[in-house]
Amino acid sequence: MVRTLVTPKEQKITINVPQNYIGKQIEVLLFAVEELAEEKVISNNSIKYKNIFSKEEGAKFNEHIKQARDQWERDI
Repeated sequence: MVRTLVTPKEQKITINVPQNYIGKQIEVLLFAVEELAEEKVISNNSIKYKNIFSKEEGAKFNEHIKQARDQWERDI
């Protein structure tokens, strides 16, 4: 596996493929590093709050949210 960070100076980037990858399907990903950092924050928050409700509490909370949304729709 080849992994590297690049800071492009222009819109075009050229990739040299290692010889042992020739003829194989490869995956190329392009994203800004800060985008990945933002995604991790979202994921960490969902993990942070996972299983804080029992199933019964979760059902009651979901019902409360549903009622609040229904009320919101009627008030609009």
